[in-house]
Amino acid sequence: MNTYAVTGDPQRVPAPMLADWVLSRGYTALTTTEAAKLLEVPASQVRVRLHEPVKRGEWVAISKGLWVPVPPPYRSWGAPPALDFLDALMQHLGRIYYVGWLSAAAIHGAAHHAPQVTQVAVSIPVRNRAAGRNRIEFYTRTTVGRIPVVHHRSATGDVPISSPEATCLDLLANPRVAGGIDNAATVVVGLAEEGALAVDRIGALADRFPTSALRRVGYILENHTRMSSLDQIRRLALGGASDRSLLEPDGARRGRIDQGWNLQINLSLEVES
Repeated sequence: MNTYAVTGDPQRVPAPMLADWVLSRGYTALTTTEAAKLLEVPASQVRVRLHEPVKRGEWVAISKGLWVPVPPPYRSWGAPPALDFLDALMQHLGRIYYVGWLSAAAIHGAAHHAPQVTQVAVSIPVRNRAAGRNRIEFYTRTTVGRIPVVHHRSATGDVPISSPEATCLDLLANPRVAGGIDNAATVVVGLAEEGALAVDRIGALADRFPTSALRRVGYILENHTRMSSLDQIRRLALGGASDRSLLEPDGARRGRIDQGWNLQINLSLEVES
């Protein structure tokens, strides 16, 4: 987190000038302790001193003890875009994380509709929150540190984004997060069409996701894309739990059985082109 490290005897900065002063020096957040040193007030007075600047949209408190300066173009929004302060927030909370699901798919260029929330996987539970126009949803995953990521450059630094393969498996492990199995499948097909998926990289993640997710990915790739040579995924999918998986996990146990993936096709999949 690129916060202002207050050392020695820093100059006093008046509260009305503090946001622009911090932004001009490239800092993305201040802790309450750092803000108190710059304002030359006790930490207990920081909220009072920043009350009017917050009302003017110059600051947003995204967590207890963490203040984010809002660049002028975003002051009518109430906060900068979530990816511009997410890393500061996660470091402040001490969480390992990555941006995933539909948010990752959008960054990878495969979401047909812009996601309305930023979806984030975290190592330890974090409550959902809103900051200005931003809504952030957190999902706890014990394997966060073992999920491959790519680094996306935001306005303030690099943010870890789940790899295309991990994004697919996350979406199909819990299609509800994607708005349903049809939308999740559409994203998977989009990533395949972008040439973003590799069979061996999907297979390498088999031990970090439910077997049902691997089966759904294989079924969708086989039936809705031109990807071939899916034998590695099939072998891993069939080598997992012997119980039959459902294409729609929340649906009824009915419909034909796809023996090649040990998957019950309990709805007619509609993939948006």
